Amino acid sequence: MPARLLLPLFLVPALLVNLATFLAPMLNLAMLSFREGMPGGSIGTMFTWATWQDVLTDPYYAELVLWSVALSLFITVLTLLCAYPIALFVHRAPERWRNLLMVACISPLLVSAVVRTYGWLVILGEHGVVASALQALGIAPPRMIFNTTGVVIGLVEILMPYMVLSLLAGFGRLHASLEEAASSLGAPPLVVFRRVVLPLTLPGILLGCLLAFVLSVSSFITPKLLGGGRVFLLATEIYDQAIVTLNWPVAAALSMLVLVIFGLALLLYGRAVRAVE
Repeated sequence: MPARLLLPLFLVPALLVNLATFLAPMLNLAMLSFREGMPGGSIGTMFTWATWQDVLTDPYYAELVLWSVALSLFITVLTLLCAYPIALFVHRAPERWRNLLMVACISPLLVSAVVRTYGWLVILGEHGVVASALQALGIAPPRMIFNTTGVVIGLVEILMPYMVLSLLAGFGRLHASLEEAASSLGAPPLVVFRRVVLPLTLPGILLGCLLAFVLSVSSFITPKLLGGGRVFLLATEIYDQAIVTLNWPVAAALSMLVLVIFGLALLLYGRAVRAVE
């Protein structure tokens, strides 16, 4: 068999797996969004635009989408600010310590997100470590769970390992010799960071922000537990529509909106990477 035909044959299994596990379910979900929800969770068989009309014209869903995107962007920025110094420290660490530090950074991924979220419930609760420390200092502790504050704290911590790994993957062009050369020419540390370090690490920043944003928009467990049912996001609304109210067409339509948001994020990421390069 000619060698040029071997590569397409090797791609067939991967294409079949993607077709069966991603494309087919997404197509089924898209078709489901054009059905009408019936009482008791049953689904109509007739094609209709009613579900999409309700979703696109209801101010509640428009506000929900904007709020979910805005909160995810805020969480992404906070995650970047927290993870960037750690990634930079790991990148500059001696070779004999770098692998150990990388393992320490990604070790939280070995624990389920559910367990970590329950841990934050204990830490941020009314009698948790943070509240007790503030009370010992004579400060009235604010409410930090079952609200947006708890969701933000929990998601930032959960997303930090992903951000650190993405940043380290994009730090390949950053070399200590470049910083030393800028310093030897009289540039102060802030100028070295702004003119040398930051531009060279932009690919990692863009990759980390994309990953953190996508994971934040699609996150369900942490907003559901730390939000206590009081923080409404796209993922929690999809769950409520599918499991609580049994309105599968609305849940499917909202899922398609999440997919559109992912597509727009990828498009912006691609343009940003081309602009950086």
